[in-house]
Amino acid sequence: MKLAPKLLSALLMVQCAIAFAKGNADTIFYGGPIVTVNAKNEEVQALAVQNGKIVAVGTKDAVTKEWQTESTKVIDLKGQTLMPGFVEPHVHILVTSVFEGLGLNLSNFTLPYDTKETLIKKMKAALKDVPAGGWLFGFGVDPSRTTPFMAELTADDLDTVSKDVPIFIVNQSGHIGYVNHKALELAGVTDKTPNPPGGGIYVKDAKGKLTGKLVEPPSYLPFMAKMPAPTEAQLFGAIQGTMKKIASTGVTTASEMSVGGNFGVDKEVAIYKAIFAKDAAPIRMRGYLFSEALPTGKTSVKPNEGDDKLRFIGIKYISDGSTQGLTAALNAPYTYPKNSKWSGALNFKDAEIYASMKGFFDQGWQISTHSNGDKAIDQTLASYSKLLAGNPKPQDRRLRMEHFTVNTEAQVKQAAKLGVVPSFTIGHVDYWGAAFNDHIIGPERAKRIDPAGDFKRAGGKFTLHSDSPVSNVGPLNYVSEEVTRLWQLPPQKVLGPDQAVSVDDAIRAITIDAAYQIFADNIVGSLEVGKQADLVILEKNPRQTAPADIRNIKVKGTWIDGKPVSLQ
Repeated sequence: MKLAPKLLSALLMVQCAIAFAKGNADTIFYGGPIVTVNAKNEEVQALAVQNGKIVAVGTKDAVTKEWQTESTKVIDLKGQTLMPGFVEPHVHILVTSVFEGLGLNLSNFTLPYDTKETLIKKMKAALKDVPAGGWLFGFGVDPSRTTPFMAELTADDLDTVSKDVPIFIVNQSGHIGYVNHKALELAGVTDKTPNPPGGGIYVKDAKGKLTGKLVEPPSYLPFMAKMPAPTEAQLFGAIQGTMKKIASTGVTTASEMSVGGNFGVDKEVAIYKAIFAKDAAPIRMRGYLFSEALPTGKTSVKPNEGDDKLRFIGIKYISDGSTQGLTAALNAPYTYPKNSKWSGALNFKDAEIYASMKGFFDQGWQISTHSNGDKAIDQTLASYSKLLAGNPKPQDRRLRMEHFTVNTEAQVKQAAKLGVVPSFTIGHVDYWGAAFNDHIIGPERAKRIDPAGDFKRAGGKFTLHSDSPVSNVGPLNYVSEEVTRLWQLPPQKVLGPDQAVSVDDAIRAITIDAAYQIFADNIVGSLEVGKQADLVILEKNPRQTAPADIRNIKVKGTWIDGKPVSLQ
C-alpha cells in the first residue's frame, strides 16, 4: 500500500520521536548487582532512567545499546548494589523532629543501660540550655531498659533536677510521660483532676497523690499547652533535618502516622504542604491523620488528597498502649511484677471506636490502628470485620494494624483472611526481646511477638518499621533482625525462631510490600519499567550477606526521581 506523502512524513516523525525517546536515557546504572524486587525477585545488570522514571532493566548490552547516548550519564556501581529505595511505613516525623531535634534526646539503644542516676545527671547538664521561662523537655527514658529493671522516674526524682524549671520527659514508647511538681502546678493538674478521655491517666499512688507519671498522649495535653511552642522556622528546620536523617538510611518514602497529634490537623497539614511546595523534602510522604485530633469525625482534608510526593491517605487510631510500658491491653495479665493481675487497658469502648472508624471508612479513608496487645487486636479485628462485611474484595481497602505485638495464631489467620496488612516494630525483638521474655509477658507470649513467619504461612503481607522516635529508622537493621530474631542483651538468644523469615521476604517488607501497604506500589517499591526511579545504592548485596551483618551494610547513596538526594 502506497502512503500519501503527508501521512508518510507524519509517520516518520513519530518513529523518530519514539527512537529519540528510547535512545536518550538521562542515566544508566551498571557494574554491580541490581536487585529489582519484582515478582520473581530478579537481579539484572543494568537500569536506565529517563525523566525521573525507570525506562529499562535488563542486561548491560541490551540497555546500553538501546538507551545510551553521548549525553547519558553512566554510573558504574563498581560492585556496589542498586535496590529500590526503602519504604518506611510507620514513623512520626514531626514528633521525632520535636523530641530529637528540639528537645533533650535521652534515647539509648546501646549497652550498657542507663540508670536513674545517669539520666538525672544528663537532665541536670541540660538545664543550662533552658531559656528563662522555658521548660526542660526530653524524650527517651525507658524503664524496661534501665538498671535496675523498671526504675521509673517520679515527680520527686525530677524535683532533684529542678524545682523551679518545669520538666516534662516522654518515655521511649511515647505512651508514658514524667513531670515534676512545677510542671503539674503550671498545667493545673491536681490530685482531683479527672483523667482525660482517650485512655489518658494521671497516675496516683495508694494515697491518691499524683506520682508525676502520665499514661497515654491525652494526658500530655495540659502540659503541652503551657510549654512555649516552637517557631515555624524551628519546626521547618527540625523536620527537614529528620527527613534528611531518614533519607540517609536509604528510605525514599515514609508514612507520617500522627498528623495533627501535636499542633492540630490543619496546622500540621499546612506545615507539610509548605515543605513540599518548596521542594524542601528529600523523601516522599504518606500522611495519616490522628483520630484523636478529629473528634467530630470530619476533616478539612479529603481522602487521598495530594500527589505522588505528598498524599494524605488514612486515619490512625491508638487502641491501647505500650507493651514494654505495661499499658498494652492483654487478655491475660502481665508477668511483671510477680503475681500481677494487671493486663493493661483499652483506650476506647468497642462501640465507640467502631462508630468512629466507620464514618471515616465510608468516606474512603484507609484505617490504621495501633494494636499492641492481644485484647486490642481482638477489638480491632472485630471492628475491621464489621467494616468489611459484604465486601467481596477486602484486600482493596488494605486495612492496617500497627505493631500486632502480643498475638495468637488465630488472630494472624483472621487478619490475613481480611486482607489486613500489619506493620511490625521489629525493634521489639531486638531491644526489648529479653525484657519481654524474662519479665514482662513470659516466654510463651514473647516468642510470638511480631509474627512475620505466621503471616507468611497464612498468605498475608506484612511490613517492618521503626515507629521513630520509639526506635531508630534503619531498614537494613530491620532485615537483620527479622531474619535472625536475636535480642540485644547478652547472652543473645533467638526469640521465636518460627517467626523468622527469609532475607528476600524481609527485603520485600521494606520495599514492595510496604509500598503496597500505603497504596504506592504502582510508583515505588520495585525496580520495574514505568516506576519512579527511587533508588538506594548499598556497599554490599544484602542477599549475599550473612543475615546478622546486613544491618552493617553502608548506604552509599539515595536517589529520588532519578536524582541523588542531597543530605547537606
